[in-house]
Amino acid sequence: MPIGPQYATMTRAAALAERLDSAASLAIICHDNPDPDCLASALALNAIAADSDVEDVRILYGGEVSHQQNRAFVNLFEVDLDPIEAADLDDFSLLAFVDHSVPGQNTAVPKGTELDVVIDHHPPSEPVTATYADVREEYGATATILVEYLRDLEIELTPTLASALLFALHRERIDYVRSPTINEYEAASYVYPTVDPGLLDQMYGAAFSSATLDALGEAIRNRETRGSALVTGVGRTSERDALPQAADYLLNLEGISTVLVFGIVDEVTHLSARSIDPRVDVGTVLVEGFADVGRLGGHQDMAGGQIPLGLFANGADDDEALVAFVSKRIATRFFDALKLEESEEAE
Repeated sequence: MPIGPQYATMTRAAALAERLDSAASLAIICHDNPDPDCLASALALNAIAADSDVEDVRILYGGEVSHQQNRAFVNLFEVDLDPIEAADLDDFSLLAFVDHSVPGQNTAVPKGTELDVVIDHHPPSEPVTATYADVREEYGATATILVEYLRDLEIELTPTLASALLFALHRERIDYVRSPTINEYEAASYVYPTVDPGLLDQMYGAAFSSATLDALGEAIRNRETRGSALVTGVGRTSERDALPQAADYLLNLEGISTVLVFGIVDEVTHLSARSIDPRVDVGTVLVEGFADVGRLGGHQDMAGGQIPLGLFANGADDDEALVAFVSKRIATRFFDALKLEESEEAE
């Protein structure tokens, strides 16, 4: 998606700097439950805003920072992060989204809110209307786009920012060889000389919480396969971020190329899907299987979504039965969307 027409004669980095130039204040808004790609992108945009003499910058988020690595990321890379409910968005001169693009979708920002800046790599579910919008679906990470801005604007990297960006690039794409593009490798090469190896060692050593370990165990125990596809549920959990971890882990199982992991957090069923099968677009599969009951989105190789638990609530009389009912319905819908029959079960 190109930047706004008023910037057509400028480079993307120059156009962003022009939009930010000397603004009184900027809110950089992360999506709900922000991950390293989102957080590192926010840090990079903060550095660009400072270089553009923006007087007041705050990084805001919705949901929770619950994944153990995400919590470590915030602490080790000194992310000054505030809950979005602690701020009044009307007080800011500019509003910016990083790693998401549509108000009301995976964000606490209400639908219809006018945005000034959007930088993202996910396919938008509807047209992006920000004054400055740079959405590159062909890129593997939003952090990659921000690294290009920093390079083109000749903004000096600090070891902390470089380390945060390198970790985000690896977690989002490179570590799992999850369809990284040449852009991710070039971005990693650019920031690498400035990184602090000690910070990265601490990030990769972030400990699992016991709840995350329990969720991983449930995912392994409850798995169901058909052909090269695997579906599993972790039941009720407080660790929403354990779901993508489990999906990445189970994708290493011999003979498996597509994985869906789901779990119930409060009154919402969360889905996390991964695939290394070039014939499967898991973003499309989730939309085909669940668009009538929830909010879905993602890429060919990774996707996710949320389904309000109330849509299943009439299917069982007690919580144990409800979890079993939800598990059966989600597995059936996913396998049906993949056009896999029961006779194709591998286990």
